[in-house]
Amino acid sequence: MSRLGIIAGGGALPVALAAADPTAHCVAFAGAEVALPEAQVERHRLERLGALFDALRAAGVSRVVMAGAMMRPELDHSALDPVMLSLMPRLAQAMQGGDDGLLRLVIALFEEQGFAVIGAHELLPDLTAEPGLLVGDQVTETTRGDIQRGRAILDALAPVDVGQGCVVAGGLCLGVETLQGTDALLDFVAATPDHLRGERRGVLIKRPKAGQDLRVDMPAIGPDTARRAARAGLEGIAIAAGGVVLLDRPELLTTLRDRGLFLLAEP
Repeated sequence: MSRLGIIAGGGALPVALAAADPTAHCVAFAGAEVALPEAQVERHRLERLGALFDALRAAGVSRVVMAGAMMRPELDHSALDPVMLSLMPRLAQAMQGGDDGLLRLVIALFEEQGFAVIGAHELLPDLTAEPGLLVGDQVTETTRGDIQRGRAILDALAPVDVGQGCVVAGGLCLGVETLQGTDALLDFVAATPDHLRGERRGVLIKRPKAGQDLRVDMPAIGPDTARRAARAGLEGIAIAAGGVVLLDRPELLTTLRDRGLFLLAEP
């Protein structure tokens, strides 16, 4: 089988992928924070993307998975190699839009170089959830109404590529995930005064954007998401079955259970 290349960002996902495939070739961009041991990671500058492609081919890599949190790049234009110089018009245009357009371009660039781009969930099927209630008591019809309201909000925002999550309580949207991420959303909700929230506790709805390529930037929740949701006073989390990564799954489920929150996966 062809060798796997892991383009690693922050968080636990690259570590899990590397543990599942010890022969994988792990790379990360200069300055990126990764949880993998530094000796296990080959560093490359984004300005020299041509050198990265050459290094992956030299290592026998033909399949690539992109995993972990990555920040938007700040490029040193004086250090661009010929490959990056040729790509700059496309990259500059993509960076004017949302993350989805930029990530689609990244996928296209790797595929144009002959690499097959695959999703982390294809390598680790247990990363996502089958439909059903994973933790907690039966979800009430009233709460399901909040979940449906959240889905409608996310569907409406998908064309403008805003976010993958929102919090709804009693039909009211208490917050929408933006560039700052889910943690910032939950912290914002936690700070919302009671008189604005009403009597309902609220639900975090987390789903991919409509039409999103799930090979990169699949939504994720983990134990810290559960802890922040509890601090925000929520009653649970609703995710897309097969469309959201469950980081540190055993700890995530235990944390939710201990704090009395439900986790529901819906088609």
